[in-house]
Amino acid sequence: MRDVTDATFSTDVIERSKSVPVVVDLWAAWCGPCRTLGPILEKVVAETAGAVELAKVDVDANPMVAQAFQVQSIPAVFALRDGRVVDSFVGALPEAAVREFVSSLAPGASATDQLVERGDEASLREALALDPANQAAGVALGDLLRRGDRLEEAEAVLAPFAHTLEARTVLARLRLQRQGVSLEGDLDLLLEHLLDQAGASEDARTQLLEVLDALGPEDPRYVAFRRRLASRLY
Repeated sequence: MRDVTDATFSTDVIERSKSVPVVVDLWAAWCGPCRTLGPILEKVVAETAGAVELAKVDVDANPMVAQAFQVQSIPAVFALRDGRVVDSFVGALPEAAVREFVSSLAPGASATDQLVERGDEASLREALALDPANQAAGVALGDLLRRGDRLEEAEAVLAPFAHTLEARTVLARLRLQRQGVSLEGDLDLLLEHLLDQAGASEDARTQLLEVLDALGPEDPRYVAFRRRLASRLY
């Protein structure tokens, strides 16, 4: 976010919009709706992680910009891309509408996607609040909580996504964590030991499959040990 003046408008907004979409917020200190809208704009634009930029213009101090946009009431918000106005609105819109307005300027980078990309707990929770069915947000938050030993919270977050492979991998790691089994160290020795026991012990077979699920299908041992187990059993 930057404060723009009559003198810097051409560089900070017109020229800058040729590289990245710029949202211009025309406001004034005496304007109550401006004080409501301003923080919402700042928050939502910040969520884009640089995909969209915000320029704030105090219309009392910079009348030339206001005249250029033919502003008759504030707050007035304009979106510029490639030096041209591509969208606008007047008045203090609710956060959801502001988020939709800003997201439309950055195709392929929705607000939810941007929050997931940030990856911290607050952002992931906000992403799920916006889109409760977002698998990427749910699995990422569940794994974050698991790594923080907040296992019951993690399990609750992952439950709606338990049908997906990604969530099953995290849930398997969570169950091993509860048993005190670590995926660190020489897992090959553990897997070989469990495989040797699997023919005679259902518990060993169950734990072997649990460890393989926790490793996930991207690990080459996931397929290799499953094949070896199948050949021993059948």
